[in-house]
Parts: sequence; structure tokens; C-alpha cells
Amino acid sequence: MYLNKVFLIGNLTRDPELRAIPTGTKVVQLGIATNRVWKDQSGARKEATEYHNVVAFGRQAETLAQYCKKGSSLYVEGRMQTRSWEGQDGKKNYRTEIVLENFQFGPKAGGTGAGALVGARNSDAETSQKDAPTDLDTIEYPDEEINLEDIPF
Repeated sequence: MYLNKVFLIGNLTRDPELRAIPTGTKVVQLGIATNRVWKDQSGARKEATEYHNVVAFGRQAETLAQYCKKGSSLYVEGRMQTRSWEGQDGKKNYRTEIVLENFQFGPKAGGTGAGALVGARNSDAETSQKDAPTDLDTIEYPDEEINLEDIPF
């Protein structure tokens, strides 16, 4: 059994680039940045950023190009794919990207956390945006450290 599935939550690194392929299908290319924060052995806080290329087709591409911009928060589901092509210099080029299957808009800048989430699956983006909740309570997480000895397993 094989599985090729990606789940990301991150921020757009640039404005979406909407184009059309020769068949007329719309395609959008996005860049998403994800962060990872951890503490090293000495207790110092470390942070690393990863950059991901995302491509979407059809109505999803049009919706993303219309509603997203650099800095927008986005949840992405898809599959990894590496494509190759020969450049003008004759050199073989490779690009690994996430082919989008589903997505969900994240909170808008200045929004109220989870209350600003807007769902979108396939071509239901506009109707989902109208029906989205606007006033949900946000979850406040404790700032205290978790003691590994307190975990029951």
C-alpha cells in the first residue's frame, strides 16, 4: 500500500500567479512558508522555516488567485509531485511541488483567530465564505511547560 498525502498550514510567500495552460484550464502557483519551533539541548529556542511550492488547477486556482495574497494564511491538502523539464541551456531542471486537492482559508490579517476561518473544498468557496461563522470563542492555551513524567503513557 502506498500513500502520497501532504497537509500544510502556512503563509503565502508571494502573490498567487494565475495562468492558463494551452487547453484553457486555469493554473495557479503559490509559495507557502511553514515554521517549526523547538528547544535545543541547552534550552535555547530554535526556529526553522521551510518553503513549499503549491500548484492548483481549475476553479480552485481561480478562487485562490482571487482571495489570497502575500502573507495570507492557508491550509493545504494535496500530493507531492516532482516534474522535470529541459532548460534553454540544455540542462535538466527539477521542481517538487504539492498538487492541491483541498484547501481552507486561514484567519485574515487583523481577524479574530478561529472565528475568521473560511472553508473551501473544490468549487464551494463562495458559498462557504458566506456561511462561515464570524464569532467563535478562541482557545487559550496555557503557557506552562509540560512535564514528561505527567504523561500517563
